[in-house]
Formats: sequence, C-alpha cells, structure tokens
Amino acid sequence: MVQTVLAMFAPKRNRVPVLQNRLDTLPLGAEGVVDSLEVPAGAAQRLQELGFLPGTRVVAAWSAPGGDPRVYRVDGSEVALRRETACAIVLRSAEGAGDVG
Repeated sequence: MVQTVLAMFAPKRNRVPVLQNRLDTLPLGAEGVVDSLEVPAGAAQRLQELGFLPGTRVVAAWSAPGGDPRVYRVDGSEVALRRETACAIVLRSAEGAGDVG
C-alpha cells in the first residue's frame, strides 16, 4: 500500500514519443537517448568527451531566460549547449534503453 502511494507522487520523466528527434526539441524535464552526432569530427569528439555518446541518456534540465543555451544532464554532469549544437544531436526513444549514462 505504501509503495503504491509513494509511486503516485514519485517524479516521472517524460519520454521522447517519436523514434527520432533532435536534442534541441526535447522538452524540459524530458529524457531521450543519444542515437548519433551529426557534427564535424572535431566537434563530435568534444561532445563525446562531455558524455554525449550513442546509447547515453540525456535529460533536458533547464534553459537560460531567453531559451539559449540549454542545460542537459548527461553521464552525471550538467552541460550547456547552444541550440545550433543541440540540433545536431539525434535522439531515439528512451523506451527500452539500458541504464547507460
């Protein structure tokens, strides 16, 4: 009984409802899984160093008052990305993903 009541009040993260989406369109509080990076090699390497590896869960944490940059939680860190960088990160649905990231 107690578990049922606690589950009712537990925070729930929104899931990405489509199979493929861009990180910049992820709603605040929602989570997705990195599928691929569509950026030049140097930028891709830096994003991977920050934790944006394929299969890693990403949560849209918060954004600046104007909406850019946005902060994403990835691999235990918070990373701010500008919209033009975030739109180059392709997500897949978080459903059925392992606990990577």
